[in-house]
Amino acid sequence: MLRRFLMAWLVGVLTCGGAQAEPGVTPERVRVGTVQDLSGPIAMLGAPIRDGMRMRFEEANARGGVHGRQLVLAVEDSGYDPKRAVLATRKLLTRDPVFAFVGTLGTPVVMASMPLVLEAGRPHLFPFSPHQATYAPLHPLKFQLFAPYQDYMNAAVRAMVARGGYRRVGLLFQDDDYGHEVKKGVEAGLAARGLALVESVGYKRGATDFASQVARLRAAECDLVVLATVVRETVGAVTEARKTGWAVDMLVTASGYSAQTHALGGAAMEGLYGVSVMPLPYAEGANRALADWIDRYRSRFGTAPNIWSAMGYNVADVFIQGLEATGRDLTAARFARAMEGLHTTRDFFGSPEYRFSADDHLGNRHGRLARIENGRWVLISDYLQ
Repeated sequence: MLRRFLMAWLVGVLTCGGAQAEPGVTPERVRVGTVQDLSGPIAMLGAPIRDGMRMRFEEANARGGVHGRQLVLAVEDSGYDPKRAVLATRKLLTRDPVFAFVGTLGTPVVMASMPLVLEAGRPHLFPFSPHQATYAPLHPLKFQLFAPYQDYMNAAVRAMVARGGYRRVGLLFQDDDYGHEVKKGVEAGLAARGLALVESVGYKRGATDFASQVARLRAAECDLVVLATVVRETVGAVTEARKTGWAVDMLVTASGYSAQTHALGGAAMEGLYGVSVMPLPYAEGANRALADWIDRYRSRFGTAPNIWSAMGYNVADVFIQGLEATGRDLTAARFARAMEGLHTTRDFFGSPEYRFSADDHLGNRHGRLARIENGRWVLISDYLQ
């Protein structure tokens, strides 16, 4: 019943006022929007995401596009600022409208901009924000690829406690939607093991000094610290702990699972645990298809790809599969119906299979544990349940 109501609402929204051209779609092209951080504290994530998406679109265009249409990627910079993200989103909705938003980066940015996208009747797809709100409650136009913070951190904490016998778990979290969503997952995982957080301490987005937070966690005698941090803040927090001689085990979310973490942090990052929702694209040991992709990326952008490049490419690829399944007669409603029947296969990155249905717009719920050993991330578990 809910499903029929939602689809009827969508059809009504998209047909109100008579037949009109679908925003962002012409006979020759499909215009797609994404909002990234290209100048703020997580620009080191936003730029490779953009480039990975751009590379996949360019490949599709070189083969004639999708159903004869070329793909155009319109990129706006949020600076990881929700207010700027709202302005950027409005620009992509009104000045030269886009058909869909794909791979927008950052939970604070997504929480501020997603309502505008949905209100305008545009698909909101695969944001780099594994927040429950990006796929639930069910909405015809919102789809998510990435395992949600609550689910994978619940499973990861349970697995870590079982492995290490930890009894005093603490949390360092970014004090916003991202950090609070992680906290819910951590608390649920601990409760399942008969435990509770002994200390949790927040920091503001963009913070660079973690001395006081680390001191509080150490004073609480934590034997495991969970980090709801992104790359730069992960390096800062772990480095601060090691600088003070505190060798406590630490577990970071998938937002810190990046080669940039050990590249920036060096030896201090050894032994850091993390959650992987997609394997890192290391050149060493790569299969033939991945090695070829790495070479093509390096040739195109003049630098080696990282996990964010791979995930940008991945979200663009799944979007293209949705377009292909929709057919030439492209509307938001038809695209949404096609997405609900999409089931992808494992790709050369080793990505999980993504499966959607009319009742479930979340493609994957699971992550794996990883650990930095000898300067690189090594997977140490299968997908966690």
